[in-house]
Amino acid sequence: MGLVGFGLFFILFGVLLYFDSVLLAFGNLLLLSGLAIIIGLRRTSAFFFQKEKLKGTSFFLGGVVLVLLRWPLLGMLLETYGFITLFRNFFPVAFGFLGTLGNIPLLSKVR
Repeated sequence: MGLVGFGLFFILFGVLLYFDSVLLAFGNLLLLSGLAIIIGLRRTSAFFFQKEKLKGTSFFLGGVVLVLLRWPLLGMLLETYGFITLFRNFFPVAFGFLGTLGNIPLLSKVR
């Protein structure tokens, strides 16, 4: 979880510093390695290389390669499109969960 957290931090920090390619590249590598460690190499490769997700995977990994080659703006645009394409089926589930946060006992009193 730490690798994923640091990866997201470096990506956010890289974007805030006007697409600093070193921070973005470091964040991408940490994020992908953390994901592989959390769910395992076999499940990670099975997720990314499903037939219906190859378009999103190619855009996402192509964006990572472009960031590593110091084309950060174009790379992040490709990564964003690839991320949206990869997780398109997950967004309704996530938004449905966010809608039920008011039903959680302690969280409903925080409002």
